[in-house]
Amino acid sequence: MEKNRLTWKIGGKAGEGIMATGIIFSQSCSRGGLHVFDINEYPSLIKGGHNTVQVRVEKWEIFSQVKDVNVLIALNKETIFLHKDELSNGGGIIYDSAEVIDRAEFKEGIRLYPVPFGGIIKEIGAAPIMKNNLALGASIALIDYDFEILASVIRDTFKRKGEKIINDNISAARAGFDYVKKNFPNDFNYRLEKIGIAKRMLLTGNDAICMGAIKAGCKFYSAYPMTPASSLLHFMASQERRFNIVVKHTEDEISAINMAIGAGFTGVRAMCATSGGGFCLMSEGYGLAGMIEVPVIIIMAMRPGPSTGMPTWSEQGDFRFVLSASQGDFPRPVLVPGDNEECFYMTAEAFNIAEKYQTPVIVLTDKYLAESHKTTEKFDTGRITIDRGIFASPGELAASDEKTFFKRYRFTENGISPRTIPGMKKGIYTATSDEHDEEGNITEEIEERVKMMQKRMKKLDALAKELKNPELVGAQDAEVTIIAAGSTKGPIKEAMMILEKEGVKTNYLQIVYLNPFPSEKVSNVIDSAKKSVVVENNFTGQLADIIREKTGRSITRKILKYDGRPFYPEEIHDAIKEVAAHG
Repeated sequence: MEKNRLTWKIGGKAGEGIMATGIIFSQSCSRGGLHVFDINEYPSLIKGGHNTVQVRVEKWEIFSQVKDVNVLIALNKETIFLHKDELSNGGGIIYDSAEVIDRAEFKEGIRLYPVPFGGIIKEIGAAPIMKNNLALGASIALIDYDFEILASVIRDTFKRKGEKIINDNISAARAGFDYVKKNFPNDFNYRLEKIGIAKRMLLTGNDAICMGAIKAGCKFYSAYPMTPASSLLHFMASQERRFNIVVKHTEDEISAINMAIGAGFTGVRAMCATSGGGFCLMSEGYGLAGMIEVPVIIIMAMRPGPSTGMPTWSEQGDFRFVLSASQGDFPRPVLVPGDNEECFYMTAEAFNIAEKYQTPVIVLTDKYLAESHKTTEKFDTGRITIDRGIFASPGELAASDEKTFFKRYRFTENGISPRTIPGMKKGIYTATSDEHDEEGNITEEIEERVKMMQKRMKKLDALAKELKNPELVGAQDAEVTIIAAGSTKGPIKEAMMILEKEGVKTNYLQIVYLNPFPSEKVSNVIDSAKKSVVVENNFTGQLADIIREKTGRSITRKILKYDGRPFYPEEIHDAIKEVAAHG
């Protein structure tokens, strides 16, 4: 019997509450002290299509999904035939007994659990939509988990809808639970049991980004909804009054970045967010922030392109795009978190970088990291410090020459000039998108252009010296060194653990700053590695190209995936094993 190691999956058509049911199951497991990682999949449609949520649960910390499914809840027949081959030996399918199923179509070892969804719903007088919770209760019974934990999550989920809705949903779940207990007692080899009280948060990467922004003092957020960045807007709007934040749902992404730039200009910590197509629209505003040296945070959540691509799926196809977006040269810091903790801490860090170096900063994520839930330890908010950068003091301004404007873009050794915000006496200056002199006056003089360009770019050199180098983790005498950035971190860690058990030694260098790029560290790691391989979710191996550009080292071994789905640990394991054996 397998205890406290389970992968559970629910599938059905949009509108059947697939996402809600999945998160209820994840929360129920988390409340029992278990570790959870879930991933959702849904089509790029306004209405309809096939939706799934897959939840992995274990006693120990986990970092990604895995391939094998142990329990499949099929709310329609399509789900059965789309996912039956994902089931592990001994896995089971809970489905509506009204569906006609041919047992011969399933591989040996698969168990079938027909439940009369419609009949039970009619018998208890519940709404047809509640068959999702009926099936959820059936699965809780099958794995012998605590029903009261499930009931408590349902209460919290529907508390705003009133007692009748709460009670009806719990009744539906109880009816499914009782049916399975009566008709399939002790008939399944996978079990979950509570191992303690809930000590961890269950978060998505987008949740963690918002929490980091709020803790860092973000007071303005603007966005036009665009998957997979949309939930950032929902989160920030829900906290608007609690934390005194101005949240704007703008008419488009051009307005979103321009509003955020305006807020940053006034001294407010400001953030906006989008995905690839929206960032295309933001690119001119991005350059404006670089030219007028205004701090602003841009969350760029990648999805497959080109153009509209696959709006609700995941990819890492915009590494090179964000490094060169908008015309001309200006400092473009790009931070790439790989998990929830990094989303929290690096978002807070991004605000400090933006204000200290007076520049726009990009935090780059993707759909996989943005929307997957993971049980996460409570963040250490004591690690968050606030650095507002250099402001001109009232005393300095009072002593300035009455005949001239404030030298907002004064030439300094490190390129960082003291700034003022509107309302500071004698702090007036011109902020223009054209090239300008120290006061902000438009100029096209050669000497001024050269000096001002050098001033802005000096800031990137100073930032490079401040940032920590990436750490090489794993075996010192590794057969294969893995280099990657972003959300591939979780599947890579899982693959490395499997490889270690099989005697294959690996180590891993995670790139968290695409710009300024840690060229020296990456060069040294590649030079000392026996075999290097880059893992990334795109077609062309963009990270490998960036490494070659920044270090002169060419990594020919690439593990690439570009079907809109994130890596499974098993895929990375198999590819690394092949590299170790044959190069």
